[in-house]
Amino acid sequence: MKRRQFVATLAGLFALHRVAQAAPAGPAKIEKLVLKPEEWRKRLTPEQFAILREEGTERAGSSPLDREKRKGTFACAGCDLPLFTSDMKYDSGTGWPSFFAALPDRLGTKTDFKIILPRTEYHCIRCGGHQGHVFDDGPPPTGKRYCNNGLALKFIPA
Repeated sequence: MKRRQFVATLAGLFALHRVAQAAPAGPAKIEKLVLKPEEWRKRLTPEQFAILREEGTERAGSSPLDREKRKGTFACAGCDLPLFTSDMKYDSGTGWPSFFAALPDRLGTKTDFKIILPRTEYHCIRCGGHQGHVFDDGPPPTGKRYCNNGLALKFIPA
């Protein structure tokens, strides 16, 4: 194992350990937020609506959150549910904010066939808002890459 991989693995394990310590024991009941399309349109920008409610994708490199380096939390832009911490974020080089893990019990998944090949789409467990897709090409310790639309998130500095 190369030194860089070893250090990245240690950093990832440390971040997961911190998340596990901060997480409440057992899954907390997250109440669903269900709104009509016209209510979502009032709450979201047209671009956010297209992504969160219609499963759209923003242009790569367009989100300032891809370059966000401060400590804090990334929450769903639709309902404010925290989904990721800055300790889970890494630069994937894809042009979208990427994370190697998510906060426990915050995301749901489904199979997406929009590009013919199956992909795993994930969404906010509270409001059902589309966030992005998860791939198996991420860094240690999980090997996952949660590739998120920046407009689907809001950053809350620590």
